[in-house]
Amino acid sequence: MSQFKPKRKFYASPTQRRSRAKSTIHPSKFVKDASPKQASEYKAENDFSSFAIHPVLKNNIAAKGYTTPSEIQDKTIPHGLAGSDVIGIANTGTGKTAAFALPILNKLLHSGGQALIIAPTRELAIQIEEQCRLIAKNTGLSGALLIGGMPMSRQIRDIKNGARVIIGTPGRIKDHLQQRTLSLAACNMVVLDEVDRMLDMGFINDVSFILGGMPASKQSFFFSATLSPQINDLIQNFTNEPVTINVKVGETSENVHQAVLHYSDKVDRLNKLHDLLIEPEVKKVLVFGETKYGVERLGKELIMRGFKAVSLHGGKNQGQRKRALDSFREDRTNILVATDVAARGIDVSGITHVVNFDVPQTYEDYIHRIGRAGRAGEIGYAFTFVPNDYR
Repeated sequence: MSQFKPKRKFYASPTQRRSRAKSTIHPSKFVKDASPKQASEYKAENDFSSFAIHPVLKNNIAAKGYTTPSEIQDKTIPHGLAGSDVIGIANTGTGKTAAFALPILNKLLHSGGQALIIAPTRELAIQIEEQCRLIAKNTGLSGALLIGGMPMSRQIRDIKNGARVIIGTPGRIKDHLQQRTLSLAACNMVVLDEVDRMLDMGFINDVSFILGGMPASKQSFFFSATLSPQINDLIQNFTNEPVTINVKVGETSENVHQAVLHYSDKVDRLNKLHDLLIEPEVKKVLVFGETKYGVERLGKELIMRGFKAVSLHGGKNQGQRKRALDSFREDRTNILVATDVAARGIDVSGITHVVNFDVPQTYEDYIHRIGRAGRAGEIGYAFTFVPNDYR
């Protein structure tokens, strides 16, 4: 059986989202001082070497330098290994992937079946695949990554070659099910990561369709930063006496200083952005624009002004998007100019500032955007450009 590693290049496709009318958000909602809640230092009850997992998985975790699990990992992994359904309430960046990957991969190594992992965006699906591949190194487990834009034939080949771990986005997974190129008959484990984002992006019906086609007897992991009534209904319909693990401490946006910058015209806005970006405390910046054309133009303008910037939007293929993210993640560039595709499903540490060059469509989009800063207990900063005549 082949190594858990896709032998292909990834490409992008348009994200399936509900169209939403742009709402007018009063500028006062973009102004707020950070008010972080102090969480008491968590002392793990376990370490990775004490978990009852396959020796190869232990070796891979040790090789990554991990010894002590995070809170979500420490509290989830024992229940996952015991076969329980788990509901995890946690912010992005708390280590959720290992929390579900270790129990899943361990079960696959000791028994038959398959695992299905559903993520709201291609970027997050790829990140999960990369982490699972590292944890599963030298196990012989194979996988398939089902995301939009890749040729269906390559994905079908990976499925037919015995993929034990299926990772993908709701739209592409549903495509395979409807075309009967994917069967979930042997799938006895399922993970839904960032369920609240799937709901926000309009994927809830696709997710319900996928879960409805799975065996009734299965182990389920649901992870979400929030637990709305609709999400709770979904969970209750597809779980059996789940264990709830809540490690969320406040909203990520509570760690972010929020302010507005008023401007008179396009030139004034560009100049004020330039002045902001040269401030010494501005280290790593995510700049949001509304359209892919505007983002591309702004990225080129910043490069012409001498900044190390890259752009990310739906007009780029997956290879270009991956290179842009890698450059930003590895600090080869310190400015990423992006559409809202970057607000969902990417995990980049060390972002100090978020700049809304264009006012977001909804307040929910605003919260997703600024949540890229102020993570892991750090204080972040968010600036929203507002025209002088904005009401």
